[in-house]
Amino acid sequence: MANAANPNKKIQVGIVGGAGYTGGELIRILVNHPNTEIRFVHSKSNAGNPLYKVHNDLIGETDLVFAEHLEQDVDVLFLCVGHGDAKKFLAENSVASHIRIIDLSQDFRLNANNIISDRAFIYGLPELNKKEIRAAQNIANPGCFATAIQLALIPLAKAGVLDDVYTTGITGSTGAGQSLSNTSHFSWRSNNISAYKTLQHQHLNEICESLQQASGNQLTKKEFIHFVPWRGDFTRGIYTSSVTKSLLGLNEIKKMYQNFYADAAFTHMSDAMIDLKQVVNTNKCLIHIEKQGDKIAIHSAIDNLLKGASGQAVQNMNLLFGLDEVSGLRLKANYF
Repeated sequence: MANAANPNKKIQVGIVGGAGYTGGELIRILVNHPNTEIRFVHSKSNAGNPLYKVHNDLIGETDLVFAEHLEQDVDVLFLCVGHGDAKKFLAENSVASHIRIIDLSQDFRLNANNIISDRAFIYGLPELNKKEIRAAQNIANPGCFATAIQLALIPLAKAGVLDDVYTTGITGSTGAGQSLSNTSHFSWRSNNISAYKTLQHQHLNEICESLQQASGNQLTKKEFIHFVPWRGDFTRGIYTSSVTKSLLGLNEIKKMYQNFYADAAFTHMSDAMIDLKQVVNTNKCLIHIEKQGDKIAIHSAIDNLLKGASGQAVQNMNLLFGLDEVSGLRLKANYF
């Protein structure tokens, strides 16, 4: 049964882990969302401090202060915590059964570990699971690289024509989180790129599960995605290029994608080559396809903090509560 929203009552929101990048992006969206009210933002290390002391751009936007304790008078709880910490938080804290949970960590994304206590989590990729999301109680928000790569490949998997895929993708420094490290420091990132987690990125498992689902479990190879991620010399955004074999013509492939994403609110096909500036600060995913001989290259671009994290989380919240899918997410890129 769909979770229909009362248009006269705002959704009461709680946020756990509001001091990081994804928490900050979530606050920026929700303070201007027409259907939500932020009841609390939880952070033990910042308890009592105004939100704008951590997120300086929120000066004049909200007078909320970070809360130390979890409140129960909310409709939805966003978990913007590190990987492994969401499962730990729910094990250590009682969350009322009526509260829906949207988890931005990777703790509940895979079929083998998507249940804790009596809570089951639905994988929150709207382009694949919109019907299931609308009827869900809890959502596991997809990873950023996973979102970009899946949206580039799902139509091929759905059509049963997905072959081995060789993917490269580059991400900005915000993808590494807010904690400082050698590879996120300005003096290292500036004028520099490097590969990391070659062929073993943590998002590979969820990518494979979604593509298997889209194919009707027809993908027989255990490993069919070969992924090399890169660290880029910029702050936000993800750009991926996936190469695979196809005997189909380019126009036939483009038509397949256009039909698949005809009702997608934020995923769009582009006849021209795409770039990061078109998607940064938006909840969009843009896709462009090229073909040479029997090889096709599918390019995709997203903002890792929005469509790859907090924006998609709000998109999922909108679906959960029967709102317009794009509510609060009509964000235009800053192109210049």
